[in-house]
Amino acid sequence: MKLRILLALTLLSSIAPIVPATAENIQHTQQLLATRQCPNCDLSGAGLVLANLAGANLKGANLSGANLSRANLSGADLSGANLSGTSLFGVNLTGANLNGANLSGADLRSAFLSGANLLTANLTGAQLLGVQGMPDNIGTAEDFYRLGVFEARAGNYRNAVDYYDRALNLKPDLAAVYFARSMSRADLGDFAGASVDAQRAQQLFATQGNPEGEELSKELGKAIVARQKPTEPRKGGGDFGSLLGSLGSVLLRLLF
Repeated sequence: MKLRILLALTLLSSIAPIVPATAENIQHTQQLLATRQCPNCDLSGAGLVLANLAGANLKGANLSGANLSRANLSGADLSGANLSGTSLFGVNLTGANLNGANLSGADLRSAFLSGANLLTANLTGAQLLGVQGMPDNIGTAEDFYRLGVFEARAGNYRNAVDYYDRALNLKPDLAAVYFARSMSRADLGDFAGASVDAQRAQQLFATQGNPEGEELSKELGKAIVARQKPTEPRKGGGDFGSLLGSLGSVLLRLLF
């Protein structure tokens, strides 16, 4: 019985992350749910899981530490709102106004952000894995790199390449990104592009004085050549996605 309860709690936390309970202003929460008009309200720690708040006016509201997992906030005005540490897991923020909002440390995993206005929003430390429709004007090169690694580990190599491209558009000298994109391109059958990326990674690592990265890139280049010879047995088997999984921690270390 205890094991069943533990498994149930683990599953629940993976679907809707548990947010520590804090004192909630019930009056403001009820006002929001009844009218969808709550500018500058104190909604810190509020439990609003699955709430339908489409078009709500939450301008300048304090939603720090609130649980808005899978809520509908499409078209909502959250400009200047405090969403630090807020659970926005799977939330619908399509077309929402988040201009100047504080989203530091917020959980935005699997959120929908198509058409959202995130101009001057603070996303420091926000969790962005699985975000759908993330605007081009948010996220750092390192954020896109991590998202690419996540997609590659899941076997979504084309999505991974898209994220790596965005990372390199922001910082074209990130050797680890070329390394990772090389593996994803190889898994997509683009061996020419994979070879170019491996060589570029090797050059950058050498220029930046990183012998570990340089050597790994050299070995990757050899592996790409060997992979194009199907008649020759592969040592160890597997694909570049599994290689990325085994080198993930190494690549993160090489990035910084």
